Amino acid sequence: MDTLGTPGTQQRRLAALAALTLIPLAAACGSEDAGSASVGAGARASLSDARWAVDQVTVDGRKKAAPDGAWLRISGDGKVKGNLGCNAFGAQADFADGHVAFDGIQSTEMACDGVPAGFEQTLARTLADGNLTTEKDGDKLTLTTKDGDRVALTRREAAPLKGTEWTVTSPDADGRAHLTFDTKTGQVSGSLGCNRVKASATVRDGSITLGTASTTRMMCDTSLMTAEKKLLGLFDSTVKYRVDDRTLTLTSENGEAVHATAGK
Repeated sequence: MDTLGTPGTQQRRLAALAALTLIPLAAACGSEDAGSASVGAGARASLSDARWAVDQVTVDGRKKAAPDGAWLRISGDGKVKGNLGCNAFGAQADFADGHVAFDGIQSTEMACDGVPAGFEQTLARTLADGNLTTEKDGDKLTLTTKDGDRVALTRREAAPLKGTEWTVTSPDADGRAHLTFDTKTGQVSGSLGCNRVKASATVRDGSITLGTASTTRMMCDTSLMTAEKKLLGLFDSTVKYRVDDRTLTLTSENGEAVHATAGK
């Protein structure tokens, strides 16, 4: 199985992942699912199907705070997906005797701004360092290597579609475009980047039927008006939606996607 092994091979394999555009998940290695004193009976059930935000990584006694985008999720069948801070990664989780091992870690390799230098490699190497002891305390989870290095995580629930102010990130409206779906009124309201907007919004079975947009009539610079025109294309139609942790994706009938993140 292709894993991140020794530090030398880890560096070569991480470099080789630069050509990846998808997250290939390794096949399951096969192990018994056992309970432990650390996480109680049913370690897999305790840790699976939850979004764990990475808080920090401690290596050789030195703590490195994680960027906001670092997280992982283990599905019921042990498949792992997540983000190292910028780059997406996949793996297979195997549980036994209060430990978890992440096998076959593979990642995309994009250059990103705002991610501390070397953090992603540090996190990947720590996760790949054999059997990690699991210690769960409420919504907190600590994974510890045999040498005492640690990954600290916090369970985080997905932001609700309704009642959350979603700041549009694509198309780029310089952070000025945002939408809020109101449970009580059955409406969506917010800003298109320049003009205020309001419309009816009926949520059902992974889709949102948006009514005719009622907007103000201001003119702004060209870039904002271009983004606004794309956002207006969502209205008077039914769009599909997907919430992944704190990211909302709206997909129009012609396949164009709008992305937004939950406010703090």
